[in-house]
Amino acid sequence: MRQPRSIYLVLDMENDLVHDDGPSAKGPLGEQVRQRQVVARTAGAIQKARQAGVLVGFVRVGFSPDYHECPAGSPVFSAAPQHGLFKLGSWGTEIHPGLEKLPADIDMVKHRVSPFYSTTLQAQLRAQGVERIYCSGVSTQAVVQAAVREAHDRDYEVIVLEDACAAHSAEEHANSIQSLARFCKIETTDSVVFAHP
Repeated sequence: MRQPRSIYLVLDMENDLVHDDGPSAKGPLGEQVRQRQVVARTAGAIQKARQAGVLVGFVRVGFSPDYHECPAGSPVFSAAPQHGLFKLGSWGTEIHPGLEKLPADIDMVKHRVSPFYSTTLQAQLRAQGVERIYCSGVSTQAVVQAAVREAHDRDYEVIVLEDACAAHSAEEHANSIQSLARFCKIETTDSVVFAHP
């Protein structure tokens, strides 16, 4: 039986969403990512997690070059093909270069908002004996909300690093964090103590 372990899941911190040269940079999400220093805070949290011996995993949204997994009716994803967004094998779906990604890290590609939907994430976490999930990323109202709620319902203990998340507005972020507080513990990259259960 594996000893209980923890993981820090870095959610959707890919170039299309958080890089200053990416398509989101000039929009409201890019502005919030810069204002909140999300990339730098995430990089610091990754380092802190590794020093504590906590696993690190990266989740990113991506579609095949022909977009056959992309839902045509989705308000979130339907425009991706015409704009060339989230195309696997492209610069846009790579993890931001400011974040240290190692070969041993979990690297999970998803085709929907939730990192658990139709992926092997649950199987990988179970195989590693994970019981506690630390997480952060963009956007707060999408992947972070989905990850926390699903992880809660799968009986994981969840801790969100609030200051390493961003939404399309400060208000949307604050509302999301307020509603998530019922399902998880809220910490910051400064206050969090990475440890195993």
